[in-house]
Amino acid sequence: MAPIKSDTRTELFRPDGSPVRVLVVDDEASITELLAMALRYEGWEVRTAHDGASAIQAARSFRPDAVILDVMLPDMHGLTVLGRVRADAPDVPVLFLTAKDAVEDRIAGLTAGGDDHVTKPFGLEEVVARLRGLIRRSGAAAKRSESLLAVGDLTLDEDSHEVTRGGEQIQLTATEFELLRYLMRNPRRVLSKAQILDRVWSYDFGGKANVVELYISYLRKKLDAGRPPMIHTRRGAGYLIKPAETAVKPAETAAGVPVGAGAR
Repeated sequence: MAPIKSDTRTELFRPDGSPVRVLVVDDEASITELLAMALRYEGWEVRTAHDGASAIQAARSFRPDAVILDVMLPDMHGLTVLGRVRADAPDVPVLFLTAKDAVEDRIAGLTAGGDDHVTKPFGLEEVVARLRGLIRRSGAAAKRSESLLAVGDLTLDEDSHEVTRGGEQIQLTATEFELLRYLMRNPRRVLSKAQILDRVWSYDFGGKANVVELYISYLRKKLDAGRPPMIHTRRGAGYLIKPAETAVKPAETAAGVPVGAGAR
């Protein structure tokens, strides 16, 4: 199984601008961990559960925009979980995970209201792609405009020059806007002072590189004050911006080995 490539990602967000939420339910911890890492790499929030009872409780508190649900759970059938979840959230899309030879489970799942299914063993890219399609069709999220940059709950519209965090509008000067745009075009990437000077100010300040520190401090006061920080310093290296909740990239495993290859 090869890691998910960044150019396959589709920027989706909830109507309020917050990340998409996905609940992953499977009794095998290795499967939930890999799926959770892949989905967090998409920029989404993820909650996991390993049995039906905890899945139902998590769905009520987490209010996911989509659910990945294993058919066979240790305490109850996945169809029972589906019914309980749909009682609280009738429109939430559900992607079933089924055993390769369990044709009856796939049919039963779709008949009971499941929106799609993936058979074990499966590839992460397939699951993510199917889930993106389900979320878009459900109307729970929308694709971001090409002019809209987003990192976590922070958005920047390159056309209107509007910046918001958590739905709250933030006023920036022209230089602050250019600095933030450069950071947001390179999320999770450490940018050196020299790179920032060259890109934002278009020339070398020489010994006055502290202008970068100054404007980083301005941005922090406006973006991070009273909130979990998004702008971070890497001492001796530079600065980066990332979602307040750190996204973890999926671990690289042996190429060609699907997830759940040893599953039922």
